[in-house]
Amino acid sequence: PVEAQRRGGGGGERGPGAEVTLPADVRLRIQSFYDERGATGAQALPPGIRRNLERGKSLPPGIAKRSPPPALSASLDLADGFELVEVGLDVLLVEVATNIIHDVLENVIR
Repeated sequence: PVEAQRRGGGGGERGPGAEVTLPADVRLRIQSFYDERGATGAQALPPGIRRNLERGKSLPPGIAKRSPPPALSASLDLADGFELVEVGLDVLLVEVATNIIHDVLENVIR
């Protein structure tokens, strides 16, 4: 299974300051998936809203997010408690319980 990498906090446990990110090979698989998929008609977010999509911040309330296509979701086995969401042209790794953004793949959706 594909596990999110944990940095900081020591010993693989999530602790204060622990950062959870997608491994490089998973980031590449996600990028390749969207490259092969082609144009979707997705629209970029306004710059003011886009600036709020950063690691360590919560997803803004009411933001339009979408689940990734089932073909992508089925190919990834993310760590428990995390999900991928599409927001604008970006794909985010979000902690389900807190809505905290742990990783951002910018401009991967076309």
